[in-house]
Amino acid sequence: MSVLIVTSLGDLVVDLHTDECPLTCKNFLKLCKIKYCSGCLFHTVQKDFIAQTGDPTGTGEGGDSVYKFLYGEQARFFTASVEIHPSLRHSKMGTVAMFYITLQDDLDYLDGKHTVFGNLAEGRDVLTRINEAYTDEKGRPFTNIRIKHTYILDDPFDDPPRLAELIPDASPEGKPKDEPDSNEVRLEDVWVPLDERLGAAELEKVIRTKEAHSSAVVLESIGDIPDADIKPLYNVLFVCKLNPLTDDEDLHTIFSRFGTVLSAKTIRDYGTGDSLCYAFIEPSNSPYFSL
Repeated sequence: MSVLIVTSLGDLVVDLHTDECPLTCKNFLKLCKIKYCSGCLFHTVQKDFIAQTGDPTGTGEGGDSVYKFLYGEQARFFTASVEIHPSLRHSKMGTVAMFYITLQDDLDYLDGKHTVFGNLAEGRDVLTRINEAYTDEKGRPFTNIRIKHTYILDDPFDDPPRLAELIPDASPEGKPKDEPDSNEVRLEDVWVPLDERLGAAELEKVIRTKEAHSSAVVLESIGDIPDADIKPLYNVLFVCKLNPLTDDEDLHTIFSRFGTVLSAKTIRDYGTGDSLCYAFIEPSNSPYFSL
């Protein structure tokens, strides 16, 4: 479960702890869906500590939950503190909590004080740029750093009945009319939304690529693969959705029908030895091997 956050300094992909923090994650996902975060400034950047955003007023004193828009002013705040978990710590740069992102590893003194509901999966270089921003004595960047758009990559929660009424046709521009363009950080002379710049097909490809990498980061973190960026050799076949009982010998027999097989490896859980239901097949370079 993750979200792509397009900022004026680059893209961030955040994986969410939906099992541990369902209330907080649902709030964040639905706010992204109604484009509440689009246009929000990183209004406070404290070097090697945290960057704060998510407040449309740009002051750090505003901000609403999605429940306010659904159920009224009395639901503006919700008790996220009930979802503080000892296992979710501020140990890595890119820890996401209500409503900040950490800019350094090992900020454990924040543990138990704020609800951690996500971690950065991609975009550490973008956080580094944010961390290096020049700020005034209050931590406000001299040059605006802004969330441009949010794209939900995976959402396990059903939409509340009234949410559809709140979803705009497009992301808001997110810049007050009286704010001069010279204060805006831009990657291009004119900002064009990602979906307009690429088109539907290319946008889908970008989102799928980022989602795949986000999943690989999860597999790396739990030890299923040694590196999120690992890739098989160009001539290695990836086979998925296997029967859990299929073993290496079965795969070797099946794929030998198409030519010489150099190796057939079923990937198994390190602890239990159970099949993870995918495998890699390395055929020979013989022209007689074809599928």
